[in-house]
Amino acid sequence: MLFKCNSNIEKWSGEIIKEHNYGSHHEIRIESRSGITVLFGKTSMGNFACMPDFNAGCHLGKLDNDFYNREKLTNVINQIDGITVAKALKTFSLRRKNNIEKTRHT
Repeated sequence: MLFKCNSNIEKWSGEIIKEHNYGSHHEIRIESRSGITVLFGKTSMGNFACMPDFNAGCHLGKLDNDFYNREKLTNVINQIDGITVAKALKTFSLRRKNNIEKTRHT
């Protein structure tokens, strides 16, 4: 799954190259300006994301809310990687919604 990212000063692209649904949470591998493994899912307090390679994690809003999630993620990892993870989660969420819609109409 390809996606595009941008900050105030630059643009770059990323790709989700691996995804796995563990039932209780998901894992994705992102290749972009760096490689990032993200574990994410839901808790009683909403969504969360953990980036084990960064020893970081945080609560999130809805996965398709990349503006809010970008703010949360860039508080725990660097700006470029935080933006990249937020866009990847939005891309994942939108693809998942589209697949559900296709299933309902068939």
